[in-house]
This record gives sequence, structure tokens and C-alpha cells, in this order.
Amino acid sequence: MHSLRRALLDPRQVTRVARAGIVGVLVVGAFTRNVSVIVNATGALAVSYLPGVIRRDLDVPLPPWTASYVAVAVLLHGVGMVALYDDVWWWDHLTHVLSASVVAGVGYVVVTAFDEHDRRIYIPQPFLGAYVVAFALAAGVVWEVGEEGMRQLAIAAGFDPVLVVYGLEDSVLDLVFDAAGGVVVALFGHGPLEEPARHLADRLRD
Repeated sequence: MHSLRRALLDPRQVTRVARAGIVGVLVVGAFTRNVSVIVNATGALAVSYLPGVIRRDLDVPLPPWTASYVAVAVLLHGVGMVALYDDVWWWDHLTHVLSASVVAGVGYVVVTAFDEHDRRIYIPQPFLGAYVVAFALAAGVVWEVGEEGMRQLAIAAGFDPVLVVYGLEDSVLDLVFDAAGGVVVALFGHGPLEEPARHLADRLRD
């Protein structure tokens, strides 16, 4: 029991299990010949390795749970593509909050690094929070527009769309939960993201 608890609390183990789940989604997509699931699972698997690449190749000290958080977020998206987006009403909202919080975290680190790097830039904490939420929301708008654009291109080319669009009302609701992901980072991101932001500021000075 103790070893199981320790494994569950080990970020590396969580990341491995999440990646295995993504591979499982990819296998399901291959067996069912669902191109949308295959493409999304492949992209999710690639994204799950990004934190490790950033930590190793760019020498950025990311929080220990970063890779696990990203891997679980993209796994839940992949699982949703298999069935749950249609069957579980809140699944899409959950994945939007998680993915938006990842994007908002990137925005937080970058703008905080520039704030510390250049003395001409000063961003008070309340405005920093507003920026993070706006950043997540703007990224969400770009995603929704790109999603619809890719869908229309696929239809025009005679292919089945890889991404599913449920209409304007759903897109607006997605943006609400994208903003919620930004709020999560604005409220709780300072502690875990402070060291990566400081490291990036030092790199900018060098």
C-alpha cells in the first residue's frame, strides 16, 4: 500500500502512466480507423514530451509536476476524442480549463521574465493577473478560429474534419472555461512559476 501511494505521488510515474494512456487512445483510433482520434493522440503524445525537452535542452527549471500536469491534460483530451466529449457534458469544460491553464502558465512565465529583465517594464500584480487571463482567452480565440478554419479546409478538400466544432454557442462556452484556466494560474501560479520566470529573466540578461 505504501509503495502504491509513493508511486501515485511520483511525478515521473504519473507521466509514464499518462503517456501509456495516450498510446492506448492512439491504438483505439488505429483499430477503429478514426483519423481524428489518431491525429489528436499523436499530437498529445508529442506535447507530453515538451516539458522534458524544455527542462533538458533549454535548462529551464520547471516545477516537478509540470510534465505530469501536461501529460494528464492532453490524455484527458485524447480520451474525450474517443467518446467522452459526446457522452459526458462536463468533459470538454474540464479539458479546456486544463489546457488553458498550461497556456496561461507559459504567458505568466514569459511576461514575468520580461518584467524582471527590463527595468523600464513594471507590471503590478493585479494587472499581471488580468494579463494572464487575457492571454489564455486570446489563445482560446486563436484556437477556436483555427479549429473552424481547419474544419472548413478539410471539408473543401473532401476529407473528414480532424477537429469537431459544435457551433458558436459551444465555442463561446469554451472561451469561458479558457478564461477560468487563466484565473487558476493568476491566483495560484506565482509560487510554482516564479523560479522558471526568474531563470528566463537571467537568460535574457545573458
